Amino acid sequence: MHLLIFYQTVMIYLSSFVFPVLLVLFRHVLLSSPQKTIFLRVVPNRLQFFEYDSIVFSCEGLGELTGWRVKRRLKGFETICSSSWEMSTGPCTIKNAFIADSGEYWCQASGDTRSSTVNVTVTAGSVILESPVLPVMEGDDVTLRCRKKQAPSNLTAEFYKDGHFMGSSSTGEMIVHSVSRSHEGLYKCSISGAGESPESWLKVTGETHP
Repeated sequence: MHLLIFYQTVMIYLSSFVFPVLLVLFRHVLLSSPQKTIFLRVVPNRLQFFEYDSIVFSCEGLGELTGWRVKRRLKGFETICSSSWEMSTGPCTIKNAFIADSGEYWCQASGDTRSSTVNVTVTAGSVILESPVLPVMEGDDVTLRCRKKQAPSNLTAEFYKDGHFMGSSSTGEMIVHSVSRSHEGLYKCSISGAGESPESWLKVTGETHP
């Protein structure tokens, strides 16, 4: 009888104190475990393209995940990267990009695993801004390049952030030193006599990327 009472007392103690502590520790281990960082790689490494440029999209950081594919959202419609890839996985190549290929792109693996979206712009204009596809680490330097179609890259260019003039460069490049969250925003550039580029968002993060 005394043994039964002792057993019941121990079980009550375990259920009231020990099990909740173990549950908290288990959840902490799960939350602190490193998560897979899946990201979309774009080649060439920029967000803006001229019409008829070739663009290659691929997914990296997948580890053992399978069944992945590049997806995109164009004018509100979500599809696989191109019609020929509806039943396929792997990199997607757009050999001749058109304005209609502008939109959001991301990697989608089996289940709900997906990367962050990347906003790609294809323009029929004569000027594009070259800026990083992946978010930039706080403290890093970022190089922005202004390019004119079928022309040398060292043309004098003006750079703008959120519509405000940043400065000009005779080489067509501008380096933003030691970026912080305050540098996030919409960037564009212009070249005299050629026009201006579309705008692209520069994202700054405190997380490392592969």
